[in-house]
Amino acid sequence: MGGAIALLSMGAQSESAVTQGSRAATMDACVAPTAEMRRNHMDYLKHDRVQSVREGVRDTKNSLVGCVDCHASKDDSGNYKSIVAEGEFCQSCHSYVAVQPACFQCHRKTPHQGHAALGMNQDAAEPALGLLPGISRSDLSELHANVMEH
Repeated sequence: MGGAIALLSMGAQSESAVTQGSRAATMDACVAPTAEMRRNHMDYLKHDRVQSVREGVRDTKNSLVGCVDCHASKDDSGNYKSIVAEGEFCQSCHSYVAVQPACFQCHRKTPHQGHAALGMNQDAAEPALGLLPGISRSDLSELHANVMEH
């Protein structure tokens, strides 16, 4: 309950619900109103994960890739900053409510470019495992077990 109250009070902490320099800062609205996204984004992402992983349904409305593409900002050189870097979109609220989601152990922290259409971190992909970055089979099994629990 305390986390929900903290999330609902985030409006007092920030004038804007988006990071300046992100694509979201140029838009009128997100996929849902700000208050709803603050309260429910984790449920939307879990629902999308279940549909994608277990049912093979690829929805773009509530995808993590869509969130990163829209909310990541650029530095002075024009390069994307990690969405979980200090002061960036995900990190700012997640630090405030003391949560550390595991999304970015596998998923990209910056908008995808080129062949990374699934939003997976391709930097150190191990060919034998396909999309996941440099992760052992035992670590993959453990990660999969954790995902299936939630």
